[in-house]
Amino acid sequence: MRLYVGNLPWAATIEDLEQLFQPYGIEGQVRVIIDRDTGRSKGYGFIDVAEGDRAIKELDGQDMKGRALRVNQALDKPRPDRGFNPRS
Repeated sequence: MRLYVGNLPWAATIEDLEQLFQPYGIEGQVRVIIDRDTGRSKGYGFIDVAEGDRAIKELDGQDMKGRALRVNQALDKPRPDRGFNPRS
């Protein structure tokens, strides 16, 4: 199950998420979304885990470096077309 992890501390890294979600069976990609202009985390990320329902139940609202995490199932929405084509 792909999970959305929100309200991450600005300094959170992929390694932080991997460590936090290790007990739930990481199955795929782990991403912290980075602002391309500032290079700083946008405060959310995504992770694929085997035991998603258990991870949501146990980690939603848990404190991480002073911030209460928001953990829920990620919606499978297509990414919006931003109208940018580097080949044009």
